[in-house]
Amino acid sequence: MDAVEYLDLLLKSLLLAGVYAAMAVGMTVIYGVMKIVNLAHAGFLMLGAYFALEMFQRFHVDPILGSVLALPVFFLFGMAVHWLLIRWLPKSDTPTLASLLLMFGFWLVLQNIAYLIWGNEDQSILTPLTLSSVQIGQISIPKVNLVVFAAAVFCMAVLQIVFHRSWFGRSMRALIQNPYAAQIVGVDDQKTARLTFGLGAAFAGFAGGLLGMLFSFSPDFGRPFLLRSFVIIVLGGLESVSGVALGAILLAILETFGINIPLPVYWHGWSFHYLPPSYQQVIPFALLVVVLLILPKGLSSLFNRKWKAA
Repeated sequence: MDAVEYLDLLLKSLLLAGVYAAMAVGMTVIYGVMKIVNLAHAGFLMLGAYFALEMFQRFHVDPILGSVLALPVFFLFGMAVHWLLIRWLPKSDTPTLASLLLMFGFWLVLQNIAYLIWGNEDQSILTPLTLSSVQIGQISIPKVNLVVFAAAVFCMAVLQIVFHRSWFGRSMRALIQNPYAAQIVGVDDQKTARLTFGLGAAFAGFAGGLLGMLFSFSPDFGRPFLLRSFVIIVLGGLESVSGVALGAILLAILETFGINIPLPVYWHGWSFHYLPPSYQQVIPFALLVVVLLILPKGLSSLFNRKWKAA
């Protein structure tokens, strides 16, 4: 492979990382504030893809705009889910079996409802952007990837502003850092948790719509991306919103380069072979095991150690 091909793979990795970050950030804020591993995140991603599809087919709304419209719709849906289900869970500093079973069961409910409505056939969102590309020298970049990346980065930037400049963001950060001290100084933990769960569901629906423009999908669409989301937040640090971007970039680079660069294999002698595309899903599993064994607190712990040492 020459330098142009490596640069092409690197650009594809960065474009994919933007969507991965938007996909995982909702799971991160929910865990940080509520200490709940939201397994229903996969169901929200799947519904987001179908929401963008329905808006496009029935009302001729551009899928990017449909993904943006998913933000308020899924925000309200997430708050309703919290009010109906989540608020009854016992409070805990660590994920409980009850919360895991509840969210897993709710994911299955969403998945089976989707099977009843849309069936099990794969769907795709095809627009004029899907088959067009931008030529930069010898590198060709699909326009849909650029537009999806721009939408994801813009919404992530808005989230960072909300996170650091609003009362809601300060309440979230207070509960993430020390929930007991936050309640002492007057933070309404139930209200903040309800809004946080709505925010997490909103970004999951938004990311699902973006992913639906890049991949075909079915009611089981969210399952592989749930694993990727979990790997990303473990890489970045379970409670670090800023670490999500770093984890997304690392995972996207490993996935993209892992199936496009020949790796040494020993079979009656050393030789180089490409991994089959189906092996791409092995990379997140392997990365998750390595990170949990070596850096259980994520990559952000390395920076924390550096600052403490300084």
